[in-house]
Amino acid sequence: MKILAVTACPTGIAHTYMAAEALEEAAKGKGYDIKVETRGSVGVENELSAEDIASADAIVLACDTAVPMERFAGKRLINVPVAEALKDAGGLIEQSLKADLYGDLADQVSQIKSQKSAERKGVYKHLMNGVSFMIPFVVAGGIAIAISFIFGYNAFEQEGSLAAYLMNIGGGSGAFGLMIPILAGYIAFSIADRPGLAPGMIGGAVAMQLNSGFLGGLVAGFLAGYLALLIKKYIKLPKNLQGIMPVLVIPVLGTLATGLILFYVIGQPVAAINTAMINFLQGMSGSNAIILGLILGLMMAVDMGGPINKAAYAFGTGTLTAAIGTGSMVMAAVMAAGMVPPLGLALATVLFKNKFTVAEKEAGKAAWVLGASFITEGAIPFAAADPIRVIPSIMIGSALTGALSMAFKATLAVPHGGIFVFFAVENIFGYLIAIVAGTVLTALLVGTLKKSIEG
Repeated sequence: MKILAVTACPTGIAHTYMAAEALEEAAKGKGYDIKVETRGSVGVENELSAEDIASADAIVLACDTAVPMERFAGKRLINVPVAEALKDAGGLIEQSLKADLYGDLADQVSQIKSQKSAERKGVYKHLMNGVSFMIPFVVAGGIAIAISFIFGYNAFEQEGSLAAYLMNIGGGSGAFGLMIPILAGYIAFSIADRPGLAPGMIGGAVAMQLNSGFLGGLVAGFLAGYLALLIKKYIKLPKNLQGIMPVLVIPVLGTLATGLILFYVIGQPVAAINTAMINFLQGMSGSNAIILGLILGLMMAVDMGGPINKAAYAFGTGTLTAAIGTGSMVMAAVMAAGMVPPLGLALATVLFKNKFTVAEKEAGKAAWVLGASFITEGAIPFAAADPIRVIPSIMIGSALTGALSMAFKATLAVPHGGIFVFFAVENIFGYLIAIVAGTVLTALLVGTLKKSIEG
């Protein structure tokens, strides 16, 4: 057995370490492995890693002060005052092995997302870093644009009106104008740390000048980041001048190199590719649109927040740069399909009560909120418990929703928010039909395939 523990007393001096020692001795006496994190006056020592927590059988918290709890979601856990560990450390360890799982579905989803973030590596990590920083700008800009439409679809054309100001806040001269520089800047920041930020953001601005859009931002971010790393590695200054490297040498040389390479070498070809993609998406209709929606739906459901899901989401977000002032059919299909897995499973726990445990039915209540908020990861605990039946069911349901959303030509001007941004959806009636259809199909498939608990 592997036991984890955290000890902390108000002063962080004596009891913190005495309790840790007592737990260690008790665990060793029982033949258990143990690791104890102490949160004393000198700070956190022997900190529990995500790998430690994932492999633990139980967790003992002997604490009189607040400690980060979300990391323990889904694990057997007891939480007692630090003095209890001094009285009966062995008893606490045995209690922890029989304890209830900590946290509800929302806590478990938060932990899963944190673990996924920590596991990201390489190109995928850098891309997701850029996208995560870009999203708030897209959301704020998209909502400002959507509110401007409330005053009339062309009301923003009246100079000096509230609608015009809202469009300026959200549009190309406001939030949407910052999307690509932010994307590129924080991709470069992920690669080269702070010295890569300026070359990346300036490279993103250059990409916008070249009309290379989202693709240009990606290229500029990776180019700036790796150029900054090369400059840092190969340009060596005397020790007394090292301080100017991150504030002068790397930003200036990185910016010049990134900008000139974009202008003279790769900017125009990337712009041509971006224009071709925009033209294809704008001209897409009928069966082509439906097939794309179906594929995006499958991608959103297959790994529920993993690399494939995020690839579809990044693609949808990228199409918003070509849809300023209107909305994106692709983004609408992506968000609708991403809402369906948790919503479908939540509905299944209501329609097929005899096929879910009490804990799963309780989790279903939280899944309604997670799905409505466009948090696809809300389906992961259900899928982890029964992947053979759940994953194909949610993929089929999401595929139907993506296809219907495209067939109804619903558009969305905001990349996140679920039901809270439905006012930014064009053809809301068709959009709701798509989501409801996928949700019901998912629930029926799950309910049909799963075996009864009594059986």
